[in-house]
Amino acid sequence: MYRALVRLLTAMTGIHMRLSGYLALVAMVSLPPGRARAQAVDFSAFPPVTVAGSHLRTMKSASTGREYDIQILLPGDYARGSARYPVLYVMDGQWDFKLLASIQGGLFYDKYVPAMIIVGVTYPGAHPDYDALRAWDLSPASSGSSQVGGPRFLEFIEKELIPFIGTNYRADPAQRVLLGNSLGGLFTIYSMLSKPGLFTGFIASSPAVTSANRHLFTVENEYAKTNKRINARLFVGVGGAEPLAAPVKEFVAAVQARGYQGLEMEFRVIDPERHSGNKPETYNRGLRYIFGGKP
Repeated sequence: MYRALVRLLTAMTGIHMRLSGYLALVAMVSLPPGRARAQAVDFSAFPPVTVAGSHLRTMKSASTGREYDIQILLPGDYARGSARYPVLYVMDGQWDFKLLASIQGGLFYDKYVPAMIIVGVTYPGAHPDYDALRAWDLSPASSGSSQVGGPRFLEFIEKELIPFIGTNYRADPAQRVLLGNSLGGLFTIYSMLSKPGLFTGFIASSPAVTSANRHLFTVENEYAKTNKRINARLFVGVGGAEPLAAPVKEFVAAVQARGYQGLEMEFRVIDPERHSGNKPETYNRGLRYIFGGKP
C-alpha cells in the first residue's frame, strides 16, 4: 500500500510539473511583443571594445583639403627599446585596421613577419559616407572623367602622412608597405607605378581593375615606355568566384610579361572566395610574401 501511494504521488507531481511548464509557456506566448524577453539593457553604458595598444590621430591634408583619422598600432615592445620598425599602411582603415592587427599579430607570434607599426587611414565624423569619400581618394581615374582624387591622395601620403609617421614614430624608411582591397588595391598598384620608390612592398587584394575602366592598364603602359625596373615586392590576390577575377588575371599577366627588373611578384586566386571574403587569406599570404615568409 505504501508503494502504491508513492507511485500515485509521483504521477501527480509529474502532471503538476508538466502543467506548470505548459501554463508558463502559454503565459510567455500571450505576453505583448518584447515582454517575454529579458529586460532591455542600455549597452551604450558599457565601454567599447578597442584594439589594445592602438591610438588615433587626426590630420588635415593640404593636398586634398580633407581631414583623415589615422589609426596607429605600435608593437608590444615599442616603449621598451629604441629599435625602428617596418610600417604597414592600410587603406580603408575603417574596415581593415582591426583585421590587419589580428593577422599580423598571429604571423608575428608564429615568427613569419617582424614586429611592425600598422597605420590605418580612414575618415572622421559620426557617420562618414565611406563609399563616396574613398571612391574619390582611391581612384586614379574614373571612366569618362578627368576629375580624380587619386593623385592628390597619393601626394598626401607621400608628403604629409609618411613624414608625419617618420617624425613622431620610430619608423624604418627601408621597410614601408602599402596594402588595400578593391579601390584600395587599385590605388596600391597605381602608387607602385606612380611612385615606385615610395614603398618597398605592395599588397593588392581584388584591385578594382574592370573591363570597363581600364585606366590602370594605361598607367602601366605609360610607365613601361620609360621604365624597365621596379624595385619592390608585389602580392596580388583575387577571389576565384568574383567578377573581377578575369580582368585582374589579365592585368597581372600584362605586368608579368614586361619582365620588370627588380620586381618580385606573386599572384593567387583565392577559391572559392569573392570580393571581400578573400581578404583574410590575401593579407595573410601577402604579408608573409613581402617579409620573406619563413620562420
